Amino acid sequence: MRLIFLGPPGAGKGTQAKLLTERYGIPQLSTGDMLRAAVAQATEVGKRAKAVMDAGQLVSDEIVNEIVSDRIDQADCAKGFILDGYPRTVPQAIALGKMLDGKGLKLDAVIELKVDEAALVKRMENRVAETIAAGGTVRSDDNPEAFKRRLTEYREKTAPLSEHYAGTGQLRTVDGMAEVNTVTAEIEKILA
Repeated sequence: MRLIFLGPPGAGKGTQAKLLTERYGIPQLSTGDMLRAAVAQATEVGKRAKAVMDAGQLVSDEIVNEIVSDRIDQADCAKGFILDGYPRTVPQAIALGKMLDGKGLKLDAVIELKVDEAALVKRMENRVAETIAAGGTVRSDDNPEAFKRRLTEYREKTAPLSEHYAGTGQLRTVDGMAEVNTVTAEIEKILA
């Protein structure tokens, strides 16, 4: 099972991915985690990424695509994976499609969690309160101003992926504002 979750920050992608990884025994592949692992392991692409980051620059799509490709080839991805934070742009989505084709693989679904952005701000505030109550560390970007910037960036760069994947026939939408269990049940119907 190979999946992509789409939706703005706070839509519940991480929560749903965690539930599916536990149920199906497939990894959730986070771009940030993959990048850090490639750098830490000093892989060839990790060394290139480190040089770019050390220079204070953003890692190119080419490097990110290569890191994702290498990660997909690892044994724990044999049964599938859930991509988290990748692709972020239509060019990355096109590169992913070509990459998967080259490996003889295909996506099983692209699931978009549709949400009310105004309600997301409230959801973010609740998440911060719950994290603090649990003694956890709050993300530095979990504040209303930073969150609104993240939503704007999502709309500008990542939201066009919905149209792209709708055009390929792979996009399925779920009401991300529903209760967690209801969202999970809807995703399970899509995957059945």
